[in-house]
Amino acid sequence: MESWNSSIHFCQWHGITCGRKHQRVTKLELQFLELSGSLSPYIGNLSFLKELNLASNNFYDHIPQEVGHLRRLERLELINNSFSGEIPSNLSACSKLTYIRMRGNQLRGEIPGSFGLLSKLKFLSFVNNSLRGSIPPALGNLSSLEELYLTYNALSGVLPEALGRLTNLTHFSADENSISGIIPTAMFNLSNIIVFSIGGNKIQGTLHSDLAITMPHVGAFSVWGNQIYGKIPISISNASNLYQLQLDENRLSGNVPSLEKLENLFVLNLYTNHLGHGIEGDLNFVCTLVNNTKLGILSIHNNNFGGVFPKCIRNFSRTFSVLGIEHNNILGRIPDGIGNLNSLEVLRASQNQLSGPIPSDIGRLQKLKKFYVDSNFLSGIIPHSIGNLTMLIELALDVNKLKGSIPSSLGNCQNLLRMTLSHNNLSGSIPPQVLALSSLSILLNLSSNYLTGELPFEVEKLKNLGELDVSKNRLSGLLPNNLGSCVSLEKLFLDGNLFEGPIPSSLSSLRGLAALDVSDNNLSGVIPSEGVFKNSSATFVEGNNKLCGGITELHLSRCNSAKSSNTSLRLKIVIVAVILGVTLIFLFLLILLLRKKKEQQPTTTCAENSLLRLSYQSILRATNGFSTQNLVGLGSFGSVYRGILEETGEVIAVKVLNLLNHGASRSFLAECEVLKNIRHRNLVKVLTAISGVDYQGNDFKALVYEFMVNGSLEDWLHPPAGTNEPETIRNLNLFQRLNMAIDVAHALEYLHHHCEILIIHCDLKPSNILLDEEMVAHISDFGLAKILSTDKLNYSASQSSSLGLRGTIGYAPPEYGMGSKLSTKGDVYSYGVLLLEMFTGKRPTDERFKEGLSLHNFVKTALAERMIEIIDPILLQERVKQGTITDITLGGNIIENDKFLQCMNLILEIGLTCSTESPSERVDMCDVVTELCSIRDQIYLCWNIGSSKKKKQMREKQKKRTQQENL
Repeated sequence: MESWNSSIHFCQWHGITCGRKHQRVTKLELQFLELSGSLSPYIGNLSFLKELNLASNNFYDHIPQEVGHLRRLERLELINNSFSGEIPSNLSACSKLTYIRMRGNQLRGEIPGSFGLLSKLKFLSFVNNSLRGSIPPALGNLSSLEELYLTYNALSGVLPEALGRLTNLTHFSADENSISGIIPTAMFNLSNIIVFSIGGNKIQGTLHSDLAITMPHVGAFSVWGNQIYGKIPISISNASNLYQLQLDENRLSGNVPSLEKLENLFVLNLYTNHLGHGIEGDLNFVCTLVNNTKLGILSIHNNNFGGVFPKCIRNFSRTFSVLGIEHNNILGRIPDGIGNLNSLEVLRASQNQLSGPIPSDIGRLQKLKKFYVDSNFLSGIIPHSIGNLTMLIELALDVNKLKGSIPSSLGNCQNLLRMTLSHNNLSGSIPPQVLALSSLSILLNLSSNYLTGELPFEVEKLKNLGELDVSKNRLSGLLPNNLGSCVSLEKLFLDGNLFEGPIPSSLSSLRGLAALDVSDNNLSGVIPSEGVFKNSSATFVEGNNKLCGGITELHLSRCNSAKSSNTSLRLKIVIVAVILGVTLIFLFLLILLLRKKKEQQPTTTCAENSLLRLSYQSILRATNGFSTQNLVGLGSFGSVYRGILEETGEVIAVKVLNLLNHGASRSFLAECEVLKNIRHRNLVKVLTAISGVDYQGNDFKALVYEFMVNGSLEDWLHPPAGTNEPETIRNLNLFQRLNMAIDVAHALEYLHHHCEILIIHCDLKPSNILLDEEMVAHISDFGLAKILSTDKLNYSASQSSSLGLRGTIGYAPPEYGMGSKLSTKGDVYSYGVLLLEMFTGKRPTDERFKEGLSLHNFVKTALAERMIEIIDPILLQERVKQGTITDITLGGNIIENDKFLQCMNLILEIGLTCSTESPSERVDMCDVVTELCSIRDQIYLCWNIGSSKKKKQMREKQKKRTQQENL
């Protein structure tokens, strides 16, 4: 520095302050001077130094130990440099230190425990370094400490209980570390605390129930990004000084208490928890914030909030700027009057169940920058007023039911970077004004609509756009050659339209283009062979029969010269005529053959299903975007969702295969093969199969089944804990259980003996038995179908489509565990276990079945003399209630005296025979069906309940059911 020279006294140098008496340096204030180098150890010679301020320079290397010799030092300011190494522990000798700031360096090692000796220290900051180890408990001795900042380090361990002794502490921040354990109770008693922030750690436990009482002055309470569970304390309602409450990214549950008294609240972040119950009333707390004049941010997304979109939001403060409610179960309309929030900058309401139109007064939100309402059920048109949102940066209206044309007024949104309108019912042409938005740089997605007309010439103005998707519409005409002007394009999707003519050669000049899909159009001519067209894995051109040339990997025909075109045309006509003639003859012979076979085959032949045609888009809508609320089951190879088809209102079950799981793709092919041949009243009906790609370009495969409204047999035999339904609703009586057992037996008999392709289920269990509205049982296997050809019954499991999957513990036969081949006897074993479970009410995996004891042995041992002990108590209670068993403790041979117990004995004996250890001793399912039907007849004849009219109705119903089963 120029002023530092011998011509003037050093006390007059810039940044130097000296004492009046002895002319000794007392202050060295050299901040913001762009000084660099290491700090000289001679700094320790300034023995009268009280303040050292080197903030915001470029000092590097370690902090000299000699700084610890400055015994008069009161203030040490080293922020925003590049100091490295460890913090000198001998700084504790500077007993007069009141202020230490070392933020924004590269310090390593641990916080010295000796700092606990600095009894006069009021301010301590090590923010944004690389400190490790735990927070020293000795810091609890700093009785004068008012502010402690440890954010952005790599600290671990737990919060010391000793920190609760810092009674003067007003600010504590330790965000973005790896601190674990719980918040010590003593820290909740820091009555002077104003800012308490420990977000981004691994803290567990619950929040103190009296938080607002023990921290009466708290203004900012931030515990985001931890593992805190339990409920939000009701006492938080009284924290009247609170201006920032950040509880997001934890595991909190239950309701949010009233926040009416939090008049200073500016930020409320509750997102990514388990709050709410998915019902009306969950959002009551929102309306308690209406009188808050300072509220700016409300983020409650990624929870389980239900109920209607609160209309009171339109009355929020004029300062309100961010509303995040996406990923919940919120219903209803976006309220009219939303335009009153003239300071709103972000509105995120994606993935809810919102319906109705987008309010026209949305155009009054002229500060709005981000508007997300995708994946809802919004309908009507896109309001023209949306063009008034000139500050808009991102717009997401995709996956809704919007109709009408795309408003040309969107061309006024000159700041748009990303716009998605896909998967709606939009029609008309693409407004040139939209394609003239040169600001679009991330994504423009108009796919999966009903857009018509040509791709406007203005597409050339999208010079900054990274991805353009207009696929799956009804666009036509020539592809504009000026597409090559979109020099930033990385992905271009034009597939599924009616485009014709050649592929523009200008596309080959786009160096960044990594994916191009023009498949399923009417394109013709020579395909370019440069640029993206060199990469067959990035170029998709199939479904354009008039294209030719290109690289060999595209498997297109060679382009013929004009000279030979007439000869080629005549040759093609001759070939087509010959092929048509041969085809007609073949079809005639095939029809005769099929008629003959139809006369010979019985009515139970497995005919091909008439498959329903569904698209990925319709399945996505039917399942509300595959929401977790519609998830009804998980299997080894995929997930099952409940859905409602928009076109028909039909309820369906959609099994989405997990293609990341080894074998899932093969399992899909296997099940598709099976569905062509299966038709039986006791098998879940397959409606269709879907194979393609999702909106991210990933492979997508799914099977669509009819939906069974009464769930699975598992739910009825073992109702889940905490169910809201009365227990009696889930009780199955004897007739219901027996009829279900017969239903399952009929289905297995069909699979084993009446299909052209022998099918071994391999995973029969209660959760795979589904019940329709009449409580008829249907076998379903949402895992992998086990298929064996009849003439290959004995080949190994590794050769079959089972991929080695051999059932569920408790239901799988013992021979499978020893590597035996798959057989129908394995299914018989599983059925036997299922039968025993249905009438004893005990799972084969029950805790009691250990150390060699199994459900089979349990029943076999008690069957003769202690039969009442093993029957499901629900069945016994039913019989006692009806008066057919007067005293179940009577002596003598109870079985001989009770027809009910006789029939139960026969049923359980069948279960034992089916589940015997030796496969050769197990019966076929044909015999099981015969025996169970005989038992049902006996029970029916001796069932002494109800009037004669009732019994007559039961006989007629039973007769009708028997006739149906014989079909």
